[in-house]
Amino acid sequence: MAKVKPFKAVRATRDKVALVSSKSYEIYETDHLNAKLDFNPYTFLHVINPGYKYHQDKVTGEQRFKLVHNRYLEFKEDGYFTQDTKAAYYLYKKITPNETFCGIIAATSVADYHDDIIKKHEGTLHERELLFEDYLKNTGFNAEPVLLTYPDNDVISDIVKKYQAQRAEYEFTTTDKDLHFLWVINDDEDVVKITEAFRNIDTLYIADGHHRSTSSCMLAENLAKNNPSHDGTEAYNFFMSYLLPESQLCIYEFNRFIRDLNGLSSEEFLMELDTIFKIENKGLELYKPKEKHQFTMYLDGNFYALTLRKSAYEFSDALSKLDAQILYQTVLKPILGIEDIRNSKKIIYSQNKSGGLELKTKVDEGSFKVSFGMLPTNIDELKSIVDGGALMPPKTTYIEPKLRSAITIYEF
Repeated sequence: MAKVKPFKAVRATRDKVALVSSKSYEIYETDHLNAKLDFNPYTFLHVINPGYKYHQDKVTGEQRFKLVHNRYLEFKEDGYFTQDTKAAYYLYKKITPNETFCGIIAATSVADYHDDIIKKHEGTLHERELLFEDYLKNTGFNAEPVLLTYPDNDVISDIVKKYQAQRAEYEFTTTDKDLHFLWVINDDEDVVKITEAFRNIDTLYIADGHHRSTSSCMLAENLAKNNPSHDGTEAYNFFMSYLLPESQLCIYEFNRFIRDLNGLSSEEFLMELDTIFKIENKGLELYKPKEKHQFTMYLDGNFYALTLRKSAYEFSDALSKLDAQILYQTVLKPILGIEDIRNSKKIIYSQNKSGGLELKTKVDEGSFKVSFGMLPTNIDELKSIVDGGALMPPKTTYIEPKLRSAITIYEF
């Protein structure tokens, strides 16, 4: 039973939201970020990059977080942000040139995370957890929701359709040609229906935002310990999430690029692979896997089709059937000597939305010796692995939608 509730969001005024909201600041390269800061006084990037006001690029740590809080207060004082007076759910729709996403922004429970009602599919780095917890503690807000997914639900779907037929509170287009809508759901009857519908859902799955959710839970524990009046209703007992039905989630694969063959020649490497895979040389033909347990490999100017020899590999659980895990267990670790796939400098990852051509171009440029591609993981695989108590290998899934900052802001 998932505990989901409405909240009083801090939001940009309707006339400024297109200028205020931004992509996650980590996405921007330096020149692009500076251009945004130079020419848009309303962008939320000014809040996240507070040192820009003082022409200081190197403000870090707790000092930076306190300045973020100060810039945030300035945006509120200047009237760029206002807070809703009534708790609401927020229906957010994003239309890209290729996809449409429509889900509900809500407050989700820290207790559900601890009780495994909200489940994660990948591990986190403790250093990043601590860093973001410190950020939340000093700023007092979160402007980027965690992306959660849930089984399609008729009750929620009917309410979503009802509001999409009405005029949106926000409707704006961004320069990447994405169209954004936001509806405020604060009708008492609809709020109750949404709350009860989620209460009847057994499990929510984190699709994106693992560090944010973990850090929010860490902060809640610490604040609760230091609050003698703690009763579980405080805002810090929840974190902001964007809840999207499973049918709308888009999952892409990550390609793997390896810098060397661990001392092997190309011929020796192919001979090692031959014991595990059926190998077909496709030459310059861009090969794409057609089913699970097939892989694309690019080596020495040729594409190869690799098909797992089932006699050479044992399926023991859901994780063992995952293509990313198969590649790690049969090639990356035993042959190429890559033990720590999260931190090894011998491997990099790149999300595959370009149709696989990058597998060739990055290797041909000379920085890498071999590359691998595979089919994307599907939601059923993700859920079966998580429900079995396992975590997926790093860089297994690239999941969309990627959400903008400051569409709604959650204070605690």
